[in-house]
Formats: sequence, structure tokens, C-alpha cells
Amino acid sequence: MSMEFTKPNGKRRVVVTGCGMLSGLGDTWDEAFKQLQSGKNCIRYMKEWERFELMNTRLACPYEKPLPSLPRKKIRGMGRVGLLSLVASERALEMAGLKKEDGDVVDELKNGRTGIAYGSCMGSMESIVELFSMLETNDTSKINSQTYIKAMPQTCLSNLSVFYQIRGRMITTNTACTSGSQAIGYAYEAIANGQQDMMLAGGAEELSPPDAAIFDTLGATACLNETPGLEPKPFDRDRDGLVIGEGAGTMLLEDMEHAVKRGARIYAEVVGYGTNADGNHITTPNPDTMAVALELALQDAGVSKDQIGYVNAHGTSTPTGDTAESNATYKVFNRAIPISSTKSYIGHTLGACGCIEAWLTINMMNEGWFHPNVNLENVDPHCAPLDYIVGSGREIKTDYVMSNNFAFGGVNTSLIFKRV
Repeated sequence: MSMEFTKPNGKRRVVVTGCGMLSGLGDTWDEAFKQLQSGKNCIRYMKEWERFELMNTRLACPYEKPLPSLPRKKIRGMGRVGLLSLVASERALEMAGLKKEDGDVVDELKNGRTGIAYGSCMGSMESIVELFSMLETNDTSKINSQTYIKAMPQTCLSNLSVFYQIRGRMITTNTACTSGSQAIGYAYEAIANGQQDMMLAGGAEELSPPDAAIFDTLGATACLNETPGLEPKPFDRDRDGLVIGEGAGTMLLEDMEHAVKRGARIYAEVVGYGTNADGNHITTPNPDTMAVALELALQDAGVSKDQIGYVNAHGTSTPTGDTAESNATYKVFNRAIPISSTKSYIGHTLGACGCIEAWLTINMMNEGWFHPNVNLENVDPHCAPLDYIVGSGREIKTDYVMSNNFAFGGVNTSLIFKRV
């Protein structure tokens, strides 16, 4: 590995030294790899949603493993979304070798040179409902001192800071489906520019029926309720919409020199980040500005488009989203670049997807194997002529991969990782 710790532009090099992931695919790369190779998705029928008569979809991908027990005093301000973010962060710190034998984090995390960038679409839905119940019942008995703490948008970020006594930069990225990827991008910039040495970065989302209802009202949810194994199907001619998922992902990003000096294992280098806004519509994507975000990431990385060997697509399986994204991708690469969507396995984990998908992309790069698009049988002719991976996946040897996400509000993100 090169011992050049700065880029030609003088900015510090940033690496990934740990990640915790909670998703329908599993909690570890080994678990996820096995599931990805199976070519079978993790979507299930939600019988408990049958009571919502006017909602068309009954499909989702919940995180079904029990969460570990933690000291009540330290987690009383956390709803489910906060707990998901905490468990993912615990595992990221353990992987990065930043936990002591007594379970506490190393003292260095508390010196102000470590920060957090984290996001979710919203706080814990149960607490949001409790908070606003007073407007319908004229009764405040369901509200206590922790209700707002669980419900506030920055609940994950704030609770992680207090739990670990982290005193560095706090960057909240509540940008819907780009929450996790923006967190990684802004954490990378904070380290590259010298403001921090380490950053926890990622996103989380708890499964909530209103999340599905939001897309259902837009006619954007998958509705083959009797055959969950056939939904969703990104880029397919017959796709009918997305499936909501649940999970969390937390990466530990670190200055390369700092990581090498402490003997940390390095999983990848973050070399490029691009983000911008469409500026024209809240829910309709703009392929032109989406393409600009990818170009910005390539410029930041200082690599050519021909060096990117694989793209992990946002790939929501919505009629307009897949078309816009694929055409934006082709506009940038001008070739049939290999591409697949992790959402074909676990649905759309919203605030968590940017980190979960980036971590899986890093591991696939290191493995030299990339997962297929599940349920893709007939590519939509309106989608661009990309190399949509199908079948048993694809062996690809590449030193650079890209992971893209796009969100309501017209927020676009692109991350580029390099093999170390």
C-alpha cells in the first residue's frame, strides 16, 4: 500500500476501517454474500398491514433479528431507529478496533477530533404519533421527557454523540434516501480537509407503514402481494414500484495516516464524492443534474470514467426513477457499464440505503464478484443500454467502484471507492 497520505491537491486521504450493518441480508459480509449469491430476495408479506384497507402494498423487508440488550439509562432517549443506529455503530467501532475490553470506546474518540455524520428520513414513528396525539385527544399523558428526543429528526446523531461522548463535528443528513450516502460524503470531506481525524457516518430507518403509504399515494409501490419473491424488479419493463425495507449502516472513516499508524485494517479508500440538487421538482428526478453529481464524484476522485468497473444503482424500481437514473448513468459513462441494484434483494431502506449499499459495494469490489439484479427479466426499453447484471452475478476485477443514491427533494449523491 502506498504511504502517500495526501492527494496531489494536498487533501488528506480517507479510508474505511470498519462498518456495522443491519439489514434483511444479514449483519455481516459473510451472511450477506451468501444471500446475494442465492439470487433470492428477502421480501415478505406483511400480514399486520392488512388493516390498512386503502393501502395497496403489503410488502416489506423488516429487520427481524432481536436487538441486543443495552443499559436502559443510556438508551432511554432512543426509539427503534436510534437503537438500530447504535447497534450498527457498536459493530463498526468493534471492527475498527476502537472498543476497549470494558466495552467503552477508546479515549481518543472523545477528544474532539472524532465526529459523527448521520441521518434518517425522520425520527421514531411511535414517538411522533405519541407527540401529536394531544392534538386529537386533548390529552398530554402519552408525552414524557423522552418523547421528542426519540421523535426529532436528528435523534440518531444526537444519541450516538451522547452514548459515546463524541465531541467533534455533528453533521445531520436528514435527506431522505440520500441520508446515508451524504453522511459518508460529508464525513469524508471533514477528514480530507483536516477538521477531523475520524468520523462515524451512516444512516438508519425503522420500518413504518406510513413510509409505504407515502409511496403508495404516488402509485410507486410494488403490489404483487401474493408473490413477494417477485418484487421489486428494478429496471424491468414490468416493474410496478418499490418495496420498503428496514435497517442501519454505520461506517468508520479515518485519515489514512492515522489508520496506518494505529495498525488498523483498511477495507477501502473513499476517493470521490459528488452531491447536488435538481432544483426543479420535489419528487420527479432530473437525469441531467443526476449526471452532474456523478461527474462531480469523478472529478473529485481524479479518475477517468473508464476506470470505474461497477456501479451500484439506487435502482428503486419506480417507473420514473429507474429511467432517469439509467439515462444519467449512460450520459456519464457512454458505455454499457456493469450495474445492479441491491434494493432488488432488500427493498428500499430509505435513510439507511446509502451506507448499506456502499458497504456491500466495497465488499463486492474486494471479493471480485458483484450481485445480479433480482427479478430482472426484460429490461425496460426506456432505460439506457447499460450492462445490467443478471443470473448468478458477475466476476469483475476492478480497483474503482461507484455507489449512487437519489432522494425526494431532488438530492443527488455519488460515492467512489478504491481498492486498497
